[in-house]
Amino acid sequence: MGGVELLTITVLAVFVGFEVVSKVSSTLHTPLMSGANAIHGIILVGAIIVAGQAADPIVLAVALLAVVLATANLVGGFVVTDRMLEMFRGRRPGPGAGAAVPGDAAKEVRE
Repeated sequence: MGGVELLTITVLAVFVGFEVVSKVSSTLHTPLMSGANAIHGIILVGAIIVAGQAADPIVLAVALLAVVLATANLVGGFVVTDRMLEMFRGRRPGPGAGAAVPGDAAKEVRE
């Protein structure tokens, strides 16, 4: 494959990825982040393949930029997903809070 073909594949992958993500409504975006991480992983693999086959320095530079951006997107997606799941785990009691009963503080104040 020549440099023009690899650059074309990279540009088309960027456009397809943008269109897929932009069509998701904002209410569904966070719950679908885990599935989007799989798509970003595929984009990252594609960018690595293009970078590995690039003969033209310009194509290599664009492919390496795609690898960096896809990696940042993938890691960011996992961070956002982890934060979202942390919201649903519930509150954990602090140190020493397990022995306290809510009515104990009121009893101590009255005594």
